[in-house]
Amino acid sequence: MAADYLARFEELGIVGAGGGGFPAAVKFKSKVSTVIVNAAECEPLLHKDKELLHHRFDPFLKGLVAAMNIVGAEKGVIGIKAKYHDLIDEISPHVPSNVSLVPLPDVYPAGDEFILVHMVTGRVIPPGGLPKDVNVAVSNVETLVNIGFDRPVTHKYLTVAGAVKTPITLRVPIGMAIGEVIEAAGGATVEKAGVLLGGIMMARPAANLDVPVTKTTGGIVVLPASHKLIRRHTAQREEIRRIGRSACDQCRACTEFCPRFLIGHPIQPHRAMQSLGFETGSDAMVATLYCSECNLCTMYSCPEDLDPRNVCIQAKPLARERNLMFKGAPDSITPHPMGEYRRVPMRRLIARLGLGEFNNVGPLAEQELRPQQVKILLKQHAGAPAVPVVKCGDKVRAGDLVAATETGKLGARIHASIDGVVTVGQDAIVIKA
Repeated sequence: MAADYLARFEELGIVGAGGGGFPAAVKFKSKVSTVIVNAAECEPLLHKDKELLHHRFDPFLKGLVAAMNIVGAEKGVIGIKAKYHDLIDEISPHVPSNVSLVPLPDVYPAGDEFILVHMVTGRVIPPGGLPKDVNVAVSNVETLVNIGFDRPVTHKYLTVAGAVKTPITLRVPIGMAIGEVIEAAGGATVEKAGVLLGGIMMARPAANLDVPVTKTTGGIVVLPASHKLIRRHTAQREEIRRIGRSACDQCRACTEFCPRFLIGHPIQPHRAMQSLGFETGSDAMVATLYCSECNLCTMYSCPEDLDPRNVCIQAKPLARERNLMFKGAPDSITPHPMGEYRRVPMRRLIARLGLGEFNNVGPLAEQELRPQQVKILLKQHAGAPAVPVVKCGDKVRAGDLVAATETGKLGARIHASIDGVVTVGQDAIVIKA
């Protein structure tokens, strides 16, 4: 039974829709006692998961029950921000007796699965480990909705936020250009705009408006090009290192607010900054390897506006090369006694980021988007790129398989998101309606 489900997930191309893109057929292979739903959605201005629970609850619940059955879980937990009390009241009467709702504080980064698991269960996933190491599985809301729909993954739900006429959550064909999606939200309200993909904190800047939507695009945030967040996300590596080397005064604020440090992981951003003083790095690099890249140190904690997060990212390859891994026993991990009191409230974070002027809403719009062309990337998931199974000139319909996983490699199948004619490129398949 479980094997049939997993084969079906693989056939449909279902991956973690929350950003990681890990194939669901692999994630749900392990047997665990609890499935935790990550409905925290702690990135500022994003509302997709909340809207799906409100408008797509039936397929969500079907997907959750299926996931619990596959892994043999005795119970399910929906971790959701307590501030959404109306939504909690709405769905509470409809959840099974073995599923509970756990209200979470309105803090960042409650959506980090390591932090979520600790908040819900009190357990700490070991450094470099997985939720299964503490007998749980974690799944994003949209992933479970896709399981419940039981059809090929051809569309992505995402919030368009920030400097747009109508902040909104949309169902978007995979491969649609982000510029067209922004126009569906009424267009940008500033003449010169920058675009961040994913969320504010862990975003990647969009190179242009032709960048296509993928299975893991959770949000599109439009900001004035002059906004400090655009500048922070486009800073050059050498500038980050040069300024950090000269200006960091080792105050430890980045470490003392680091969410992973507070659950006991060996990550200390201030030591990564310290290592900038050594031309070839130092054993302080061990402090970088278990960084979750949540960006709280850079965007909130540092009083000098330095960039510890990117210093940690840049140092990770050297730490791996030197085998500076955590070598302690999992039960040696001890959460910080002040951890609960150092969580960063969302309202404080929004103020610090300069986002208070933007309308913090994102209702789901039931409109069908029909682009004339989509560019479907072959690599939009964890693992190896998918291999095209179509050729130039082929006609496809939405839902048809266009690329498959390479035998023996981690990956995910990819399906057409619109009807049309195919052009196969090196890294993408273009379909013209």
